[in-house]
Amino acid sequence: MTERYDCHYCKESLFGKKYVLREENPYCVKCYESLYSNTCEECKKPIGCNSRDLSYKDHHWHEDCFHCFQCKRSLVDKPFSTKDEQLLCTECYSNEYSSKCHECKKTIMPGSRKMEHKGNSWHETCFTCQRCQQPIGTKSFIPKDNHNYCVPCYEKQFAMQCVHCKKPITTGGVTYHDQPWHKDCFLCTGCKQQLSGQRFTSRDDFAYCLNCFCNLFAKKCASCTTPISGLGGSKYISFEERQWHNDCFNCKKCSVSLVGRGFLTERDDILCPECCKDM
Repeated sequence: MTERYDCHYCKESLFGKKYVLREENPYCVKCYESLYSNTCEECKKPIGCNSRDLSYKDHHWHEDCFHCFQCKRSLVDKPFSTKDEQLLCTECYSNEYSSKCHECKKTIMPGSRKMEHKGNSWHETCFTCQRCQQPIGTKSFIPKDNHNYCVPCYEKQFAMQCVHCKKPITTGGVTYHDQPWHKDCFLCTGCKQQLSGQRFTSRDDFAYCLNCFCNLFAKKCASCTTPISGLGGSKYISFEERQWHNDCFNCKKCSVSLVGRGFLTERDDILCPECCKDM
């Protein structure tokens, strides 16, 4: 007696019929498609045993239904992209959603290398120096008037030259006597410290920090012997080729301030009238 070979689900005989094995159990085609076939995302019909089942991220399509949402061309064995769960061929996706090159206005295809700066995009071959027309790539560049320049070209065309070292000034800089300087080149003539960001003065067109200027050129106070800078509006007293800080112009004997008052001299000393009466 021949052993029966029935559908695992409906129990109908499978002799002489097509069937499908699943987990070692046989199913007739009708039962298998009813129980296990995936539903096509496009036409919403089951994908039968005789159809090719194409899947992407847990979604399934008939081979004939697997096409671009816009142009309807088949995507079988072709690259594609998705947007809002819709399938799109590379060309349609690029035309609709990819960046446009700021230079040539053409689409920058997905997967191709692009350069970006301040919200604009370029093909790598379109991102060139305005002056020498060479691709900038990952090298440093300087934007000016809606154009980009490689650093050497920018320096040749636009950068001012430092009056001291004669090299281009690309960032920052100091203007002194209507001439440009690098910050690192604008130094005190005396101590060679940088003057950028601090107060300074000049003598014979040479720049000095306040300390050097006072030590080299300022008058010395007749009382405390320290320099009188006279800078920044500070006041001092001058009498017979001698100078005093305002705070130092005091009676030698009683130390009262003589600023704005009468005084007398006794050799190198200055005295108030009251102290002179006692002498």
